[in-house]
Amino acid sequence: MRITKEGICLVILILVFSILIANFLNLISTEINDELATPRISSLLNHRELKIGDSKNHLMWFAQVSDLHISKFQDNGRATELLEFCDFTMKHINPSVILATGDITDAKKRDLIGSQQFKEEWIMYREVLDKCSTIKKIPWLDIRGNHDNFDVPDISSARNFFRDYSMQGKNHSQSYIHKFSIGSDSYAFIGVDACPAIGLKRPFNFVGLLSDPDLSRLTDFYDSLIDVNYTFWFGHYPTSCILSHKPGIKSIIANDQKSIAYLCGHFHNMLGFVPNMYTLQKKGFYELELADWKDNRMFRIAAVDHGLFSFVDVKHNDWPIVLVTNPKHALFKSIREPLGGMLTSTHVRLLAFSPDEIISVRIKIDSESWENALPVSGPLYVVPWEPQKYSSGMHNIYVEVLDKSGRDITVEHPFSLDGSKLQFNFFPRMLLMIDFGLVMQFLYGLAVISCVLPYCFLRYMNKRVLDNKKQLPSLRNTFVHRWLRRIWIISNINTLFYPIVLYPLYITVGPWAVAEVLDGEYGIIFIWGIFINGTLIPESFTYSYGFLQLFLFHGPLVSFTAYSLDKRLSEPEVIRSGNKLLWVLKLSGYQIPYLALLLSQLLMAYAFYLAYGSIAVLFGPIRLWPIVLVFWVWYHSKTLSLHKMRAAAKALDRTSTRS
Repeated sequence: MRITKEGICLVILILVFSILIANFLNLISTEINDELATPRISSLLNHRELKIGDSKNHLMWFAQVSDLHISKFQDNGRATELLEFCDFTMKHINPSVILATGDITDAKKRDLIGSQQFKEEWIMYREVLDKCSTIKKIPWLDIRGNHDNFDVPDISSARNFFRDYSMQGKNHSQSYIHKFSIGSDSYAFIGVDACPAIGLKRPFNFVGLLSDPDLSRLTDFYDSLIDVNYTFWFGHYPTSCILSHKPGIKSIIANDQKSIAYLCGHFHNMLGFVPNMYTLQKKGFYELELADWKDNRMFRIAAVDHGLFSFVDVKHNDWPIVLVTNPKHALFKSIREPLGGMLTSTHVRLLAFSPDEIISVRIKIDSESWENALPVSGPLYVVPWEPQKYSSGMHNIYVEVLDKSGRDITVEHPFSLDGSKLQFNFFPRMLLMIDFGLVMQFLYGLAVISCVLPYCFLRYMNKRVLDNKKQLPSLRNTFVHRWLRRIWIISNINTLFYPIVLYPLYITVGPWAVAEVLDGEYGIIFIWGIFINGTLIPESFTYSYGFLQLFLFHGPLVSFTAYSLDKRLSEPEVIRSGNKLLWVLKLSGYQIPYLALLLSQLLMAYAFYLAYGSIAVLFGPIRLWPIVLVFWVWYHSKTLSLHKMRAAAKALDRTSTRS
């Protein structure tokens, strides 16, 4: 069998693709790394394995709310209902702490595209805190999000209103630690402020950034965790979109063996397309993204009960609220928890909350009969059980709660005691476990290769065939052949080939725009980051922006042009058929895709103008050149002579004729 260069290249391509897929699947696997299953950790967990009975001891619960987006232009209910949440809901839940994980204010202009810090929004937030009697007794731990950092030149700037109007800003302008004890148990909550030091205007202020001093500060917190039993980390950004040097935020969290979970927001459950965005990171801690307060009015109740961590996400004003704490939900099992305590426990335990008196709490396991749960203290209810009866396989607990106002809820809670567990959904795992920056760089690189190499290769092949140095295999008149012919024509017409190939190459290496990325201050935007005042700010969201530009603009533009040229070659036959009306209608239809592309690029340019000003468009190849490119390609696709098009397809047509 003869081995060809093409065959070797194909094998190498398949091998590289297989390695990439294997690495990606390994990345989003939730299998715990072996190094975590060390005797040191096992002994630590055994030491904390407490007898789970009907006692109120060794129980703590807390609340989280995220992405408030208080706005002076949009939905006043975000603030008014937040006051209700603070003053009414939290009074009846009475958590140990309340976390507010970023994007406190919206910081968007009336057009929803431009961005700046509005003092009025921060005053609205502060008024909520001042009016809320509950949080005078309960610590309110807030942290900045990217919206709270839009157009903030530095942490000491007068535009950093978080410092003056938040609950924690005066004492903790960035990352901080909060510790407290309940009974014999001590807890630490570490807030991670990953906002870049220079807060650019949107849209290029999406990912978090931890500098080396930021990482050192977080590492220094370890010294104060010696006497802590349980550690929780919280911040605005998911770890997947926090840029830093090694060791990185995941390793820092994992290095504290008492760390149970990292709690965040930012993704807004991807507009509802990816709800329940939870995963168990490979280093052994949970990462739990919370849907936004802004549109969904969601909040979270979480608890640590005898070392077992549980939580439930709730919509505001949905009562009663039920959280089963023992046995744990089968989806959430971490080596950092004393899971063996469930098998030796004597009671099923749950928390039930309602603003009205709870008059009935019943549970049943699998198809058994209902049993009444007994109140212990506060929201804690228990039911005696024999866990050995359920020691193998998956089982379900059903909880039914009824309050005095007639509101009721029934909750299904799967559990297992033999190590059986459910699997996290694919998309939540992917969004929380990937390295956002690396993935977007990979996708962008793939897009650039797709927009450049095929046309260069076809141009090279055309020359080889015409010089009689290469003979193409016989091609039949199939769909693939027709599209190959269309792309072949574009690749071998200079007035189309060079603009189409040079645009993706330019935005890969050249400056995108000179833009007012801060009020009164201009920066230069490149795909790898933004230069301002001699400082480079890494910003991987630019790769997402570039990828979408190539995917939604460059690809369709080439496809429309290739199709249009091919149809023009067949126009003489349509005219000769005598059906000139059909010809006119078809010719008019070919213009619609160009008009749609032109309109989309004009809208994108307008949005860029609203975000960064007129100079960003006038001196911005990323937004101005696509408009010019549409006109250029559109004009030449309609005016190119048929002779040039046939000449461009000559090499391929020669093969087709031979076949």
